[in-house]
Amino acid sequence: MVLTPLPDSRTEPDGSAVIRVLSYNVRSLHDDTAALARVIRACAPDLVLVQEAPRFFRWRKAAARLARSSDLVVLSGGATAAGPLLLCSLRARVERTEDVLLPLTPGLHRRGFATAVVRIAGARLGVLSCHLSLQRDERLAQADRLLEQLASMGVEHAVAGGDLNDVPTGKAFRHLAGELQDCRAVAPWGGELTFPPDEPRKRIDAVFATPGIEVLGCGVPAGLPGVSDTDLRAATDHLPVLAALRVPATR
Repeated sequence: MVLTPLPDSRTEPDGSAVIRVLSYNVRSLHDDTAALARVIRACAPDLVLVQEAPRFFRWRKAAARLARSSDLVVLSGGATAAGPLLLCSLRARVERTEDVLLPLTPGLHRRGFATAVVRIAGARLGVLSCHLSLQRDERLAQADRLLEQLASMGVEHAVAGGDLNDVPTGKAFRHLAGELQDCRAVAPWGGELTFPPDEPRKRIDAVFATPGIEVLGCGVPAGLPGVSDTDLRAATDHLPVLAALRVPATR
């Protein structure tokens, strides 16, 4: 299968930015990192919203290696955000970053958000990567906190994505989709299901955008030139989600 072309990154005459955003759970780089880098490079993203980045010994060096092998740079996050990490291309100009740790529930993993505000062409954009809880009530509370975080960033336009540990009919997923655009539902492109990679049965990874951003296409990039099924299976235990978005120029 060869996918219909997803728009390339570009700057429009009015200053708006067409960008590619990739969300990817990389399982702490425990799998085939060369395959992972090939998938990321083939997707040609401006922004990568990573989950399960390395969090322990020499985690900064591991994040830097992932960025370098993917022709990107580290933007924010990692262990300081409890796993979420942001990478970006040199097209993005960084205005500020913030790593947010969420309340810890005893007996459960610490969670957090990696966030940034960037400018790409004439557009100003908030960015957030998340990995929500496996526990239903905590996951719903974290989804609510995610919306609060976006609202507090002082930007008109924002994109958020990650491993939700929830399906589109779940409460946390529906809560986010009620306030934000579920990019895959708005403009389906590529594959739908993201987990597990060998025989995907669930869509638990997603990219969301605030109203006002035009969604041009979103889905799993299986069939994209340069992205092989072998690499997708070997890279990590989730399939990635790639979105093309048009972000209006800042007024």
